[in-house]
Amino acid sequence: MSTIRCDIVSAEEEIFHGTVTMVVATGEMGELGIAPRHAPLITRLKPGQVRVILENGDEQFFYVSGGILEVQPQVVTVLADTAIRAKDLDEAAASKAKAEAEKLLANRTDSMEIAEAQAQLAQAVAQLQALERLRKNLKH
Repeated sequence: MSTIRCDIVSAEEEIFHGTVTMVVATGEMGELGIAPRHAPLITRLKPGQVRVILENGDEQFFYVSGGILEVQPQVVTVLADTAIRAKDLDEAAASKAKAEAEKLLANRTDSMEIAEAQAQLAQAVAQLQALERLRKNLKH
């Protein structure tokens, strides 16, 4: 089976480093599936889930706040401001952040606050979606 190295790095630390058969992430134009021998590529990532499929077929899930995905012949690199293993996400904190962002949007005042609230809402929703996908995969 063909493999490629994958590195997922946040501003604080390396979150994942290993050999995988596939990396799935959400780019600006939609979902990307990166397999070995993929064409070189650089794209921005939306806040959301990154899924890696290991050599043994197991999957690992990560939340990224956005960032850059770079594909080179031997390595896929995900560079994110924030990257967290999905199992380490705090559902209560994400739900609270979502509620606060929705409240800010409901009581909108100026365009800067609206843009900030929309960004916070997108990140909170992406975290909750990553948790939900993790739960679904653990049930199977």
